[in-house]
Amino acid sequence: MKVEIRYASTYDYAERVTFSPHVFRLIPKTGRHLTVRRFDFCANRGAVVNWRRDLFDNEVASCFFPNPARKLTARLRLRLELEETNAFGFLLDAHALRLPFTYKPAEHHMLAPYLQTEAAVQLPFWHPPAAPEPTVEALVALNTAIHTHLDYERREEGAARPAAETLALGRGACRDFAVLLVDVLRGLGLAARHASGYLCEFGEGEKHAEGALHAWIEVYLPGAGWVGLDPTNGTLCDHHHITAAVGLGVADIAPVVGSYFANHHVPHEMSTSLQIIPHD
Repeated sequence: MKVEIRYASTYDYAERVTFSPHVFRLIPKTGRHLTVRRFDFCANRGAVVNWRRDLFDNEVASCFFPNPARKLTARLRLRLELEETNAFGFLLDAHALRLPFTYKPAEHHMLAPYLQTEAAVQLPFWHPPAAPEPTVEALVALNTAIHTHLDYERREEGAARPAAETLALGRGACRDFAVLLVDVLRGLGLAARHASGYLCEFGEGEKHAEGALHAWIEVYLPGAGWVGLDPTNGTLCDHHHITAAVGLGVADIAPVVGSYFANHHVPHEMSTSLQIIPHD
């Protein structure tokens, strides 16, 4: 499958301001199943762009803006070649075949940050297995339950809601569903992290991420590695999910991070656009 991604973000200010360095987490994580055939990224004229790997091995663009301006822009154009993958195409190690399971000491040591949780989240519509149950079946049921029992709402701005608030409202955006599922998984003793990127939604079906970046989660399963779960759509992640960033918390996967400087509040507006175009 070949796709072209066109992303643009613009911040318009009522007067000239200066900018802090901005970080853009928009670059797909390449691998055997994903090849970048074209790559173009640009920001304000005169901006200095440095490419680096962050703490989670995400490739990020660090942009420095030496000149004051009334507008900050960033544009990305990608042409990708994706190999079809089977979301269930993995084998688990023997000790992880049934849930609940315990990570081996070396695994637990490396995964410790992704296991920490303030309090286990109890779902009113799903309960952990009372007796050992095949791990994949249990996770599919959990992922499906969140998708089925909570309504989706499109919310372009604002922070992700805490899990308790999402449950109380009975609805949420993709980032809210991700926070909820991460908290539930960590409460079950499973290492979980946040992920964001692009979702290829082609055809006539319902489209939750059309024109916007998408958020989901990954859980670490021994033998399989990090496995993506998309609670917004109730699916496991395959080649239609193009990961741009992973991280411990929501802030670690934010697509754009930065601020402006002025002696007073300056009115401003943000606009973004995203197109994912299939190519023969």
